[in-house]
Amino acid sequence: MAISSDSTTPTPGPFDPYQLGPIKLRNRIVKAATFEGVMPRGAVSDELIAFHRRVAAGGAALSTVAYCAVSMGGRVNPHSLVMKPELTADLERLTNAVHEEGAAVSAQLGHGGLVANARANRTPTLAPSTRLSAPGMGIVKGATEAQLDEVVADFATAARVAQNAGFDVLEIHLGHNYLPSSFLSPNLNKRKDRYGGSLKNRLRFPRRIIDAVRGAVDDRVAVVAKLNMADGVEKGLWLEESLQFASMLEADGQLDAIQLTGGSSLLNGMYFFRGDVPMEEFIATQSKVVGWGMRVMGHKIFPEMPFEEAFFLPFARQFREALTMPLMLLGGINRRDTIEGALDEGFELVAMARSLLREPNLPNLMRDEPGHSNGLCVHCNKCLPTIYSGTRCVLVPETASAAH
Repeated sequence: MAISSDSTTPTPGPFDPYQLGPIKLRNRIVKAATFEGVMPRGAVSDELIAFHRRVAAGGAALSTVAYCAVSMGGRVNPHSLVMKPELTADLERLTNAVHEEGAAVSAQLGHGGLVANARANRTPTLAPSTRLSAPGMGIVKGATEAQLDEVVADFATAARVAQNAGFDVLEIHLGHNYLPSSFLSPNLNKRKDRYGGSLKNRLRFPRRIIDAVRGAVDDRVAVVAKLNMADGVEKGLWLEESLQFASMLEADGQLDAIQLTGGSSLLNGMYFFRGDVPMEEFIATQSKVVGWGMRVMGHKIFPEMPFEEAFFLPFARQFREALTMPLMLLGGINRRDTIEGALDEGFELVAMARSLLREPNLPNLMRDEPGHSNGLCVHCNKCLPTIYSGTRCVLVPETASAAH
């Protein structure tokens, strides 16, 4: 969708509907993927369903089920949901719950790559090039072309499962240095074959994934991508290349929107959070050995980065200037005037995460109560260690967060 140059065209408001590909959203607010931490051994639990029902009831137009792995080897950990056909009926319970509250629902499809805990998963993972991975607990070997073919097929299978289960949107995770993102990153992709080197070669694997997902679903499902603008690490992906990647994806015409993100779950986990680092809380959730390692090295993976409202906006503006396709702004959005400003600058949608953990009903409050224009999230990031026991804001009593 082109941005109109006609100054008389009114800017849409936060609660105006939006047509995302074939899906009509009731407003412009998306619940960004947040690992929910309530999928024991990959099960679709009642708690997971309740999590997304709360978000839908709270007024968001689209709730995203976080990190739906496309294969057993692609799991971040053993408690990641895997998009297998045998889960279709359980996933349908989830999508029905969200639809009953008037919202649409998205499945975030991904492969952990260097971020997958191969030891805990008891399944090997993959990388573009062989290297040591702390999350992977050892050396991860560079993928063969045959293995990459298998991953592409896994994405197609996962897309079909998601469609059969009633998901409205499929979000392909091309960010945070998970497997597809790591192919884009110059410091992680050292290949000399057709998947490495030039921008076209480094984009080849993500492009194949996008084509496979699009080809696996019909025209009732929207397909979007979550794309890194920058890795936030030395010699990593940055704007000069990511803008070219985005332009190439726009020219392909296979995506209904791009959600703009940044950072590395492998090397800089605070780049896409910002704010306080609850290191002691993180350490308390780990084994003694892992906790000791975090105490020694945690400051490198979780560096102190000050929080700013809409911290990705300066980078995202570069993409809005260069592209005409729909874009979602992400990154520390907590205020109604931030949402209005983003829409005024031409972003079609905004994505919120931590603010909706604190107040799942924040969209409804912003719409119905003029005095409630700012969310209550203080960006303490103490929600982050709760991913091991059920992701939540620690300022909300668990009885309240568990209630519908």
